Order: sequence, then C-alpha cells, then structure tokens
Amino acid sequence: MQPLTYFLRPLLAVCALCCTATVLAQEATIRKNIAERLPQLSQIDEVRKAAVPGLFEIRVNGAEIYYTDAQGNYLIQGQVIDTKQRRNLTEERIDKLTAVKFEALPLQDAITIVRGKGERKLAVFQDPNCGYCKRFERDLQKVDNVTLHLFLYPILGADSAEKSRGIWCARDRAKAWNDWMLRDVPVAAAAAMCNSAVLERNVALGRKHNITGTPTLVFVDGSRVPGAVDAQQVEKLLAQARP
Repeated sequence: MQPLTYFLRPLLAVCALCCTATVLAQEATIRKNIAERLPQLSQIDEVRKAAVPGLFEIRVNGAEIYYTDAQGNYLIQGQVIDTKQRRNLTEERIDKLTAVKFEALPLQDAITIVRGKGERKLAVFQDPNCGYCKRFERDLQKVDNVTLHLFLYPILGADSAEKSRGIWCARDRAKAWNDWMLRDVPVAAAAAMCNSAVLERNVALGRKHNITGTPTLVFVDGSRVPGAVDAQQVEKLLAQARP
C-alpha cells in the first residue's frame, strides 16, 4: 500500500499552482485598474499582499507605499499599525526598502574624517549650502571615537556644486569642509585641472538610494536617518547600529 503522502503530494502541488495563479491574477487586475484610473501611479514597482487580510501593498518610485483592495477600486495612503505588537508596519517596510549596504558604499568618493580611535563608523550625505547640515556639523563635534565618511551631495543648486568642487579639490579636504561649515571661511575656487567627477557619482548614488534631503546619515547596519539630529541622538544610533 502506498503511503498517504504519495497521494497528497500531487494534490498539494496543484493547490500551490492554483494559489499562485490567483495571486498573479489579482496583481494583474490591480496593476490594470490603478494604471487606468490613476495614471500618475502607472509605473508600479511591486504588488504584494499586505499584513492585513484583503489588503495589498503597492510600491512605486522605489519606496513609496500605498494600499489597495484586490480589485484596485480603493487606494489608501497612510500607515498600517499593528496594535497588538505596537509596530508601524509601513515604517518598517520603508526602512527595509531604503536600507543601504554600508560595506557597498564607495568610500573612496567620500571625505574621511577620523575622531579619536575612530572605532565607530558613520556615512553622511551633505550639501555645503544646507543650513541644517551646518547645525548638524556643530553638534557632531561633540561625538568622539568615530570615523566619518562625508559624501559631498550638491543638490541645492549650482553654487552647491561649485563649493563642493572647491572642497573636494582642496589640498586638505577635511579642513576645507570644516572651515566652511564651522567657521564660514569662504571655499577657494577649484583648480581648472581638478577632476571632480566624484560629485556626479555621489549625486547618482544618492538618487539610487532615494536620498532627497541633507543631511542624511547612514549607519553600519544599513539604517538611515534624514535630518539634523543632535549629538545625543547620534550617540544613541551609533550604539544601536550593528553590522
């Protein structure tokens, strides 16, 4: 006599195929209806079931999250909170999508500044014309035992690019950066022969990871924090971050 699993295995395979076909059909329906009714959301990166039964997650532009029903008749813009576990599921999903592999960052395109032993690591995307960046830099002076990888990220205009070029092309990049950000010492013009293609690479890198503002901090565990957080918060985040 054949074991029961011998007969169940084909049945389970058929059930799995039916479930897959149903999910694909639902995804196709959602994509079609959303694209027809909301052309601005026609380029959908991914459709997947959400944690809430009957709800589907729509992802666009890399990390923008929306929710809809199986027919794409309703669109929900907002956050899903798990009240039992007190977790923001939407926030967790976005954090996962926007996580940056620290070890994959092109550190040769950054200005490296070591403070103290430099045992902790932090990457920061900054624009020299960003007022919040200047405030952040003043607070950052209180943080020790850290290696900073500063990615010049000139996104605020032509003058930002010009200042970034002058800083990158300076003999002492770290000094030129600190002189400008902390002491308002004007940035010297870059030499005509200086190769500043790094700035274009940094902008492309930031766009790839959907970095839309400065400063943006990236920690060794891939987590990122936008905005000018104070020294106490930086210390807390450095302590929490694990590769």
